[in-house]
Amino acid sequence: MANEDNTKLTTVKILKTVYSSFKKLSIDTEINLQKVVNRSLDLYIKDDGFRKKVDKYTDLQRSE
Repeated sequence: MANEDNTKLTTVKILKTVYSSFKKLSIDTEINLQKVVNRSLDLYIKDDGFRKKVDKYTDLQRSE
């Protein structure tokens, strides 16, 4: 994984209900929000199918 010199600190707003569900699911696993975000962004960049699926996903309210 990237070291601190190779990271970018950022702030995002996450829907409370989605984050609460994620926290419950992640209790029994080694996954954390940073891993999910980094892996998701990497897949979004590299995998056309994943990118199209994310782009078309409309089940959540819009966040700003």
